[in-house]
Formats: sequence, C-alpha cells, structure tokens
Amino acid sequence: MSRISLLLWDVGGVLLSNAWDRDARAAAARLFGLDGTEFERRHALVEEDFETGRMDWEGYLDATVFYVPRLFSREEFRQFMRAQSTANQDAIALVRSLRAQRSYVMATLNNESRELNDYRIRAFGLRDLFDGFFSSGYTGRRKPAPEAYRLALDVTQRTPEESLLLDDRRENIEAAARLGLHTLIVQDTGRLREELARMGVRSG
Repeated sequence: MSRISLLLWDVGGVLLSNAWDRDARAAAARLFGLDGTEFERRHALVEEDFETGRMDWEGYLDATVFYVPRLFSREEFRQFMRAQSTANQDAIALVRSLRAQRSYVMATLNNESRELNDYRIRAFGLRDLFDGFFSSGYTGRRKPAPEAYRLALDVTQRTPEESLLLDDRRENIEAAARLGLHTLIVQDTGRLREELARMGVRSG
C-alpha cells in the first residue's frame, strides 16, 4: 500500500465552525428582522453560484438581503457573517504539529465562497499551516463532485492511494472513497490524533 503523503482537510466542521450554514442564516434572520423563509429561498437559488465563485459577496447580498431597502448596512451584515467563524482548537493544534514535521503535503478541500474563505484563511492563520487551498470559491468545483477531488490530486501530483480526506460529511467521504482516496470521517476532533495514527499518519 502506498504511504499517505497528502492530507486534504475540510474546513467548516473540522478545522473551524461552519461559515454560513442554516443555523447562521437563521440567526441572521432573527437579528436583522428578515423573513427567514424568504431568505432561505433566495439563498438556495444562488448558493451554488456563490460557493463556486460565479457570484461575489455583493451579488449574494443583492440577491438575498438588499433587494429592498434595509435599516442596516451591508458592512453590518458582512461583519455578522464573519463573526460566525470560530476555531476548533484541537484540530488546529493537530494540524500545526503535522505541519512542523514537513512529512506531508497539507491542503484544504472545502466548499466555501471566495470572500468568506479569504477571511477565514487570514483570521485563523491558515496560510501558515497549509500548502494549498482547494476551496470551491477558487476552483469552481464543489464536493462531492468527483472533479473537486481530481483537481486536488492533479495539482499536488498525488495518487488516490497516497491521499487522505478528512471531512465531517458522509457524502463527501463516500465520494472520495469511490475515487480510491483514503478517508476519515471527523466526528470527534479530540480523537483525531489517534485515528490518524492508526492509518499511519503520526503527528509527533
């Protein structure tokens, strides 16, 4: 069996909290006095374009919130969106220890809009921890589409047998496994170190 040399990390739900999920949108609707049902309907219409970089942050806000005049500003709403992000300290510490070894190519593979992804990379110092960022907002490819995984393999020049995906969503894990990648579904980040060790990935 080929030794694992590429670690592909999901971000939302693994390294950080989810960036802009249903709970965050519901909280925004309550805080800003939006019709939650209408907000969700409008979000669903543009979600794919937003997460694959075909629609920028301004276009998203135009389509979902500011299609009518509001008593709050765009920047207030953007600040709320950013504030939903928090770090999973256990997972970040593990990534940092793996990074220090320089034994693995470390990259993220996540579904996220370009602007929120940019913010989260800066705010949580992810640039210092990863060699590359295969975010859907940059690549135009979303998991679980096979093209999302194949692009990461092509760019890093790794085979599926050399690669491991860590993700908290079963559909993403299943899609990666069908392509031959090693997979680890993340349910408890406190156990990640020992789960990786069982797969031959040791963090020092």
